[in-house]
Amino acid sequence: MLESLTIKDFIIVDELEVSLKTGFSVLTGETGAGKSILIDALSLCLGQRSDPSLVRKNKEKADIIATFNIEKMHQLNRGCKKKIY
Repeated sequence: MLESLTIKDFIIVDELEVSLKTGFSVLTGETGAGKSILIDALSLCLGQRSDPSLVRKNKEKADIIATFNIEKMHQLNRGCKKKIY
């Protein structure tokens, strides 16, 4: 389960930390509020390719950290032929 997402100098985001609680979470907001930026940042953590245009203007690099709780990961393996970790 995703527990937190920390973003720094990514697209238009200066610095942001989102903490998620156990249960169902929803991203809502007006057009242009940044929902897609959060999803794009998480996608990069999960292996999507990046390019330098995603780094905030006049910054050297962007930092994105996704923290996952994998305590119950063994439950996912029950139905798999291969272990996923």
